[in-house]
Amino acid sequence: MQRIRTSRRTFGRLAGAAGLGALSGGVLIGAPSVAAPTWRVTGRSAASLQPFDDAMRNFMQARDISAGQLAVTYQGRLVMARGYTYSDDPGLTVQPTSLFRLASISKSVTAAAVVALAQDGKLSMNAPVTSLVDLVPPAGQQMDPRMSQVTMSRLLQHTGGWDRGLSGDPMFMDRTISRALGVSMELHLDDVVRYMSGRPLDFAPGSRVAYSNYGYGLARQVIEKVSGLPYASYVQQRLFAPLGITRMKVAWSIAPLTGEVPYRSQYTGSTVLNETGDTVPAPYGTFSMRLQEGNGRWAASAVDLARWSSAFDAAGPVFTNSSLSRIFAQPEVGVNPSGWYYGLGWQVRPVSGGTGRNTWHTGSLPGTSTLLVRGSNGLSFAALFNQRDDASGLSYSTIDPDLWAASRRVTSWPSHNLFPAYF
Repeated sequence: MQRIRTSRRTFGRLAGAAGLGALSGGVLIGAPSVAAPTWRVTGRSAASLQPFDDAMRNFMQARDISAGQLAVTYQGRLVMARGYTYSDDPGLTVQPTSLFRLASISKSVTAAAVVALAQDGKLSMNAPVTSLVDLVPPAGQQMDPRMSQVTMSRLLQHTGGWDRGLSGDPMFMDRTISRALGVSMELHLDDVVRYMSGRPLDFAPGSRVAYSNYGYGLARQVIEKVSGLPYASYVQQRLFAPLGITRMKVAWSIAPLTGEVPYRSQYTGSTVLNETGDTVPAPYGTFSMRLQEGNGRWAASAVDLARWSSAFDAAGPVFTNSSLSRIFAQPEVGVNPSGWYYGLGWQVRPVSGGTGRNTWHTGSLPGTSTLLVRGSNGLSFAALFNQRDDASGLSYSTIDPDLWAASRRVTSWPSHNLFPAYF
């Protein structure tokens, strides 16, 4: 992928080549800069939560991030819902309900959908994936016999046998798969599954952990086959509707959803949405959002994520206590030396001698950096940004300790609850 210095003017020229028009709020990407960036902060908070505002503003300004969002819950109450804009573009104002691509935070949704199917008696978490969905390799190729050992739990805990460090990440191998199968881009997830069904596993299922986007893409196929519904429809009906979540939707590679923010990157690359090979801004066509549906396609606001994460606090309309225990249970392998591990769609760190746990997930795609944290102390937060790289070279992972540090500077927590204003 080529690195460029993306002035808004340069970005606009490339965006035009990608077929992008006006984005949310009628903003034409790449409108020439006419003034220094200014701050616009929307939403509700409280004076005692100023440390969170300070952390977000400092983080964004240091990296020249134009769009950010933060939602904070404390003891089950939504106490802060903010949209942050640091931009010279008067047409861009981030609201608390603006939508951002979530990237890998979407894995918590896919894993939850599988657990819901198990809770409803539709499948067993110990069932081999091969018993739930038809996997047909390309002509002349054989499926690895160890696929019969890839259970749904192993699929979701990243112990299924795929290691992207060894064989690559098929969710981003569009050209390789296109050539191997003799099909044109843009690919469908069925193409990726067919290609991978003829590839050998990188390790014995259940023997070790290796983060696998493909495993979650395959889980998406299982959800559709077992539920009899399109993936997004099942998720919206079974998981989101009981929580009153209506804004979360699957995102697209080019066309923005209503209220979706524009994405930025200092990089460009060749499109995988067709065969032209045109150079496009990295967030708009160097990867296919259509292929990410199981592992990274959802778009949401931070307040939507706050509501979503509340479903994991206690048994309710979505999960039983048994299902929640299953989601956060320790896997058969893969406990980190520091004690944390990957459960079902969440990273988990036992605290307080094992009586509590911190759970979290991050997300990263060109144009996207996201964080969702559930603390054992009753504090949870979701932070979303419309870029993951910039010329400063600063890390984006520091938002996690920055927000924890902000929480320690809060001397009193407000008693209000903003959830009814959004759901």
